Amino acid sequence: MTDPTPAAHAAAAAPRVAFPPGFAWGAATAAYQIEGAAAEDGRTPSIWDVFARTPGKVLNGDTGDVAVDHYHRFREDVRLMADLGLTSYRFSLSWPRIQPTGRGPAVERGLDFYRALTDTLLEHGISPVATLYHWDLPQDLEEAGGWPVRETAYRFAEYAALAAAALGDRIPVWTTLNEPWCSAFLGYGSGVHAPGRTNPADALKAAHHLNLGHGLAVGALRELLPASAQLSVSLNLHLLRPLTDTPEDHEAVRRIDAVGNRIWTGPMLKGGYPEDLKADTAHLVDWDELVRPGDEAEICRPIDLLCLNYYNPTVVSAPRPELETADAARNDGHGASDHSPWPGSEEIVFHLANDDLTAMGWPIDASGLTDSLVGLQRDFGLPMMVTENGAAFEDVVGPDGEVHDPERLRYVRLHLEAVAEAIAAGADVRGYYLWSFLDNFEWAYGYSKRFGIVHVDYATQRRTPKSSAAWYSGVIRRGGLD
Repeated sequence: MTDPTPAAHAAAAAPRVAFPPGFAWGAATAAYQIEGAAAEDGRTPSIWDVFARTPGKVLNGDTGDVAVDHYHRFREDVRLMADLGLTSYRFSLSWPRIQPTGRGPAVERGLDFYRALTDTLLEHGISPVATLYHWDLPQDLEEAGGWPVRETAYRFAEYAALAAAALGDRIPVWTTLNEPWCSAFLGYGSGVHAPGRTNPADALKAAHHLNLGHGLAVGALRELLPASAQLSVSLNLHLLRPLTDTPEDHEAVRRIDAVGNRIWTGPMLKGGYPEDLKADTAHLVDWDELVRPGDEAEICRPIDLLCLNYYNPTVVSAPRPELETADAARNDGHGASDHSPWPGSEEIVFHLANDDLTAMGWPIDASGLTDSLVGLQRDFGLPMMVTENGAAFEDVVGPDGEVHDPERLRYVRLHLEAVAEAIAAGADVRGYYLWSFLDNFEWAYGYSKRFGIVHVDYATQRRTPKSSAAWYSGVIRRGGLD
């Protein structure tokens, strides 16, 4: 990438919409989606390795065995980040690469990869943000019961301590869990994510043990990291709107808010599970037995940042005859399944917010990001970062060898404007991480959906920055929107 022209430098000095000094301009990825090297240097299978290799679970039978080969190409990828001007990069650590069975000592070869990646980022002036868990539970732990079993929370804290001891002097920001809602309810409820189980009681048990694992990990990290380290969790909280202004539809919002949002923010940030959530799901689990004395205090250990992953708002209604269609019931954006990811509220009907859709079928509505950030600031008063936001579109390499993606550029612009509006309204937002840096393995969709600002030819592993990458680079250099 060439240096901007003098005219571009002049434009960079005066953005139309400026962001605060020190704002983190980043992009994000996840280990299983990009690393490949699935059986190298001691790494053993995760639940996603097993799930992806199970016929019928992932589109086209795709797996992350090779992915985009970031494990071998990370230096090239970091150079691309530096060329684009990223000031921060959010990545996840692979639990089975560091602690293959989920027990015992770390594998130094696995840690060496993350040491080298982090050092390379720092050499290029890019601040690393590490996520401890982005869905790749060691298969050995799943075979011992997985997240529905309490012991997994303690194993997660042990793994967090191994990572902190090895990398704590290099990484200033740590995230415990990424989107635990997906881990619990797509993994153990609807079964569209690994490990593919479909038991609503297990999904709720998994949610509690993910919460407990978060709290235990925060405690372990505090003991080992420098006092300056910042700890966070990344939640895909659902920005909920009723289809109509009726009591029945507002009740639908309450129910989905309980099992979609407050099941996390209640214990993590307020010290306890909501009573209405427990009432809604009492026929599935015994909360008094599941939540042991001291659990909620453990889960509610203080964090420094609240991180939000946002893609679209969620519109819900109560069931009624004119809405009872298969299509309406599946418009929650979380994949097709005969099993619901909403235990206790399976009857709620989901609707598209509009018909301006991405390739994932997700509606584009940036106002939900503003509303989310302002609401979180009001409710919890913590500094925040947007740790995922982006869109998949049908990107192709043109005759000129370039990848032009004006739809993504528009999407990101709208959402950065939404972040700026939230900041203007008083939200303390300190960073934005575009999802994602590279095209990659998109979970159950395999390689059919492209979210990256850098195009990857999966046959050759050739990287080509898209037009959205060049535009985002300009935003970073200006410190805001033109």
